[in-house]
Amino acid sequence: MPKVTYVNGRYLPHGQAVVHVEDRGFQFADGVYEVIAVANGTIVDEEAHLDRFDRSLSELRLDWPVYRRALGFIMREIIRRNTVRHGSIYLQATRGSAPRNHPFPDFSLPSLIVTAKSAKKLSYEAALEKNSVISQPDIRWRRCDIKSVSLLPNVLLKQAAVEADAAESWLIDDRGIVTEGTASNAWIVTDQDELITRHLDSSILAGITRQAILKLISQEGISFLEREFTLEEAKQAKEAFFTSTTALVKPAVKIDEVIIGDGQPGPLTRKILTYYMDYMDNIGGQ
Repeated sequence: MPKVTYVNGRYLPHGQAVVHVEDRGFQFADGVYEVIAVANGTIVDEEAHLDRFDRSLSELRLDWPVYRRALGFIMREIIRRNTVRHGSIYLQATRGSAPRNHPFPDFSLPSLIVTAKSAKKLSYEAALEKNSVISQPDIRWRRCDIKSVSLLPNVLLKQAAVEADAAESWLIDDRGIVTEGTASNAWIVTDQDELITRHLDSSILAGITRQAILKLISQEGISFLEREFTLEEAKQAKEAFFTSTTALVKPAVKIDEVIIGDGQPGPLTRKILTYYMDYMDNIGGQ
């Protein structure tokens, strides 16, 4: 079945889905996006994603391109038309097209793109694949809390990981503090068995998977701390992992050239992965 994409009110064959050459998302990265998981044909954490989408739009002073309820219908229609059982949806909204000029145009219609793709359901064993991460200077702008389409620094830093045969780059600020990954949130387990992830501020994105995991582990009675941690603290940790919509929970068994713990996914990482995969399995039924 040919892939179908939604663009500004029309469902089109993917190869015919285009925006205007002067769309401000294309020329200025003047837009925001969301990536949302689909499990068992159901949108995962839909309201949390749309709340973050709303916040990003607001921070860029962008209007919603359609009503929120209408966007929910569009997403479900894209899932249906692309017969997605497991996979993800991509949303992108921009300020629309206008003659190229840095200030906001006096008038433009917001642009909306919605795509979906299928992916093989990840098994527990595959999710536990051992990964390494590398550290890289955090060269991004100071509003990483906005899910902006301006991702060139993330692209360059992710490519550095690929070329180092690593799964992710962990980004380090000028004080030696780990902020997050190029497309994930970072977690460690200290030698005192403290589970730590960075607190939310403008230096990191409020990950929806991060949010779901914090809720799940709270329900299971697992304590955690939201605070800064250094690269050196991460390298001395018993366990390390990273989380995102597409990565789920990924063990990091090596940071740069330092083996973490015994070089295997740790017991708390395994437990959290089990909780999260059970959560995903229960969405929309089996």
